[in-house]
Amino acid sequence: MATIVRDVMMTNLQSIDAGASIRQAAAVMRDNDIGDVLVVADGNLRGIVTDRDLVVRALADGRQPDATPVGDVCSPQLTVVDAQAEVAKAADLMGSHAVRRLPVVENNEVIGIVSLGDLARRSEPESALSDISAAPPNA
Repeated sequence: MATIVRDVMMTNLQSIDAGASIRQAAAVMRDNDIGDVLVVADGNLRGIVTDRDLVVRALADGRQPDATPVGDVCSPQLTVVDAQAEVAKAADLMGSHAVRRLPVVENNEVIGIVSLGDLARRSEPESALSDISAAPPNA
C-alpha cells in the first residue's frame, strides 16, 4: 500500500496575521523551530511565508523588518495537497509548482504541512537530503 501524505506531514502549524511584520514572522519561525508560517487575513488563509521568502523577498530588497507586513512577501498562490493523497502526488506537485512545502488539507481546512525533506525521509531514508532534514538545527 502506498504511503499517504497524512503519514509524513508535520502538524506543528503556526499562523500569523497578514498585517504582522516580517520580524514577527521570523520570531515565530525561530521560537517554533520551523521554516514556514501560514499567513491569514480576516480568518482566511491568504498564503504561506517561508524563511527563504523573508530573505529573498524582503531583506535582499532592503525592506525594513518592523515596517514590512508579512502579507507583502508571502506566497499568495498556494498549492495544496489532500491529506489522503499518495506522497508521489505531493512530490509531483512540488516539482511542477517549484515549491518545497505544501499545506495539507482535509475538508477544506489546513491540517499540516509536508516538505521536500519529509518526503525524502520517507522515501529515501539513506539519502543526504533525508540526513540533513532529520538533523537537529544549528544552534
